[in-house]
Amino acid sequence: MRLAMIGLGRMGMNMARRLLRAGHEVVAYNRTPARTRQLAEEGAKAAFSLAEVMTLLPRPRLVWIMLPAGAVVDEHIARLADLLAPDDIIIEGGNSRFTDDIRRAGELAARGIHYLDAGVSGGIWGLENGYCTMVGGERRIFARAEPVFRSLAPKGGYLYCGPSGAGHYVKMIHNGIEYGMMQAYGEGFALLEASRYRDHLDYGEIAALWNRGSVIRSWLLELMEGAFARDPRLDGLRGYVEDSGEGRWTVEEAIQSGVAAPVITMALFNRFQSRDDNSFANRVLAALRREFGGHPVKGREPGT
Repeated sequence: MRLAMIGLGRMGMNMARRLLRAGHEVVAYNRTPARTRQLAEEGAKAAFSLAEVMTLLPRPRLVWIMLPAGAVVDEHIARLADLLAPDDIIIEGGNSRFTDDIRRAGELAARGIHYLDAGVSGGIWGLENGYCTMVGGERRIFARAEPVFRSLAPKGGYLYCGPSGAGHYVKMIHNGIEYGMMQAYGEGFALLEASRYRDHLDYGEIAALWNRGSVIRSWLLELMEGAFARDPRLDGLRGYVEDSGEGRWTVEEAIQSGVAAPVITMALFNRFQSRDDNSFANRVLAALRREFGGHPVKGREPGT
């Protein structure tokens, strides 16, 4: 298939590369032309405006947006809506709130343009390992775009989740669970760091050990093994942990639904607290976000 990738950041660039490797034709557009030129050298067709993107796509067109959630996505959708034609498809692959998807799908449907919301997980490792993808929208439109989802995902790694908003809703809950898992690992390693045995313990070895048959094995522990190998006590970073929105939305949804979610809620609140301290548990969380998603971390200040 030929499709456009709008946004060539940490995720969009590697997703486009994976699609190129799978034999798809990718029209690349990014606000900063350097990334567009870089991907063009790897086989993509370069476009330097949204209008130019349209000229390089066959009808009906398929456009994937991979931009930070919020106003910038709405801005690009508004601009695209004036350029696209009935029966074209927009896929929003960022971390949008599911209620925004419902609104956008309705607005675009009035113009005959289809909209799919795709929650994507895989971080900076997705190029090689594939991207777990959760999709919402009309099933028949999902079927039209399915070859793209199949190429992006590992085997069995994509799912049609339901009508508009369902994909990002499932991804939102996924990220809420991620908050809780990371918090548990952070607290566990903090207990080890505070123990009488700390001087005898190699946390990288412990992370590796727990991934060999234990009930808490996971990819996150694999990432922790690598992080501890480079910085055994995580002394090179501060335990300042950002939240990108999905955790807050998950907690708000729990409140609206009357579903008890104390682990996810406390994990979110701990991220708020992390901005005022530098605990070992929070350094573990910061390291994990860097490992799986390439998220920036704050380094330790001299003397701290």
